[in-house]
Amino acid sequence: MAERPVLFWFRDDLRLADNPGLAAAVATGKPVVAVYVLDAESREARPMGGASKWWLDKSLRALAERIEAKGGRLALRRGAADVVIPALVKETKAEGVYWNRRYGPARKIDERIKAALKGDGIEAHSYNGALLAEPFTIKTGSGGDFKVFTPFWKAMQASIVMPAAAPEPRTLAAPPKVKSDDIDDWGLHPVKPDWSGGLAKAWTPGEMAARKRLRDFLAGPIHGYSAGRDRPDQDGTSRLSPYLHFGEISPHQIWRAAVHAEETGDAPSKDVWKFLSEIAWRDFSHHLLYHDPQMGRLSWRRQFDGIEWRKGTKAELEAWKRGRTGYPIIDAGMRELWTTGFMHNRVRMIVASFFAKDLLVHWRRGEEWFWDTLVDADEANNANGWQWTAGTGADAAPYFRVFNPVLQGEKFDPNGDYVRQWAPELAKLPSKWIHKPSEAPENVLAEAGVTLGDTYPEPIIDHDFARKRALETYKTSSQDSIA
Repeated sequence: MAERPVLFWFRDDLRLADNPGLAAAVATGKPVVAVYVLDAESREARPMGGASKWWLDKSLRALAERIEAKGGRLALRRGAADVVIPALVKETKAEGVYWNRRYGPARKIDERIKAALKGDGIEAHSYNGALLAEPFTIKTGSGGDFKVFTPFWKAMQASIVMPAAAPEPRTLAAPPKVKSDDIDDWGLHPVKPDWSGGLAKAWTPGEMAARKRLRDFLAGPIHGYSAGRDRPDQDGTSRLSPYLHFGEISPHQIWRAAVHAEETGDAPSKDVWKFLSEIAWRDFSHHLLYHDPQMGRLSWRRQFDGIEWRKGTKAELEAWKRGRTGYPIIDAGMRELWTTGFMHNRVRMIVASFFAKDLLVHWRRGEEWFWDTLVDADEANNANGWQWTAGTGADAAPYFRVFNPVLQGEKFDPNGDYVRQWAPELAKLPSKWIHKPSEAPENVLAEAGVTLGDTYPEPIIDHDFARKRALETYKTSSQDSIA
């Protein structure tokens, strides 16, 4: 009689190394049925956007290759997970199911599955494979949940215990062949048209690419990261966010590698700890979502749900999406996003502020566009970032902080190199004018080949007017938050 297998369910942890749930399944010594479920049906599972689907397609192919090289096979199934997983357990006669925990609304799916399995006498084992510290492990002195990042970060540094890395399986014993969908049938890669050329040029999804990016970052951009991370015109950030989101690398792997670089003198302490605080900010976002599963829909500070948002005209919204607002730093950012599925974090703040405050359109509509177009679209990070900028979230920028897109461009892209890369029609403008072409003298525009309203748009809204309108709207709509 064939030995009964165990099942390991891959989710946002598409790696073999430092994967505690997978390591535990392998440690049973039993054959492992490795499965990924594409769940767009469960109420709590937010369907992926187009850019994320593109990444998932490549990541699953890379993972399948690694599993096959170790003697195993990745089974692909589609449907509601709380139907698919119990059915697969019965089909394979699996003795137990292993997975790494989720912390957003989807954890309700896991709770239902765990209860159903238990009712059938099947054990379900879950682990932390996604966060530095889980939401129920870090509390304030009074036992509450952190609502401000700085004390959260201090508490994490004081309490974090780095676990030993979960070993990568040497082999993955293959059970009898398990039926699998063909990934080509899932239609994750865009066709008619295939708009993903820029993504393919910018990214290589998969676990091995994630490790390489971490090595390259610690050998280069980490030096000067504290200041360089705010400069979109430089390669000053880790660009690890999509790899983290899909779990092709773990935050513990990053932490260990960064601290090792500091200890060996290969990276400056100041830069290492600034970088690690950004990894902790990701944790903070997930903690917030865990304690408020509606954070993606409602203002974290509920009193801001009273803001009288504008609907925004079709022309305004299209101009923002396509990078035709007349504000070069915003247009460069939105075009970078459209082309590569990514946007520099400083620029994300600027374009989000423009959307929520200058245009005064609900942050959720901007978040939805990011969800569809970002390769690192993450339920917790995306909502927290938008709410921070809109002034409606935890530890948020004050409601009265409205980024001036011209001044922000001049400060963080001082020579205009980022704008020149992504808005090449402005490339010949002098640095003095590249962030404010609408204010440039006619002869300067003519020399640079710029015709406002033709080769480059006039600003779609006056920032000074928009700022005053936003302040007045926020004041009158959310008096409770201002007291």
